[in-house]
Amino acid sequence: MGNMKYRCLIYVLLSVLITACKDDYPIDDDHLLITDRAECYVSNFELLGADFQTVRTKAAVVDTVAQTINVSVMFGTDLKNLYPQFSLVTDATLEPKIQGKEDFSVLDQPREWTVVSGNRKVRKTYKVYLTIQQ
Repeated sequence: MGNMKYRCLIYVLLSVLITACKDDYPIDDDHLLITDRAECYVSNFELLGADFQTVRTKAAVVDTVAQTINVSVMFGTDLKNLYPQFSLVTDATLEPKIQGKEDFSVLDQPREWTVVSGNRKVRKTYKVYLTIQQ
């Protein structure tokens, strides 16, 4: 019977510890830590082709005030099969999530992603504009 009391005591203590940690360190639906950081911006942008090599002709221009990203790609790039990569400020997340190839073939309609701050309270939508090198 003493062994059962010991197990119950351990279970109660573990439950309290897990609950306390969960309250001290909240996580979001993706199991990422929610912090007190309110910064919300893209610091860099990369665009890869199907072979996972860059298709940019030069560095992307990220404007954090206008919330735009302008990138020039090489002539002949398959615009339907590109892998965008965003570098974000610490603890920020991106919506929608990038789950694979993205289609950038409609050049007159920029693609949009929203950066969400670490505290999940600030949201900024960035528009990605592509041009093709002549």
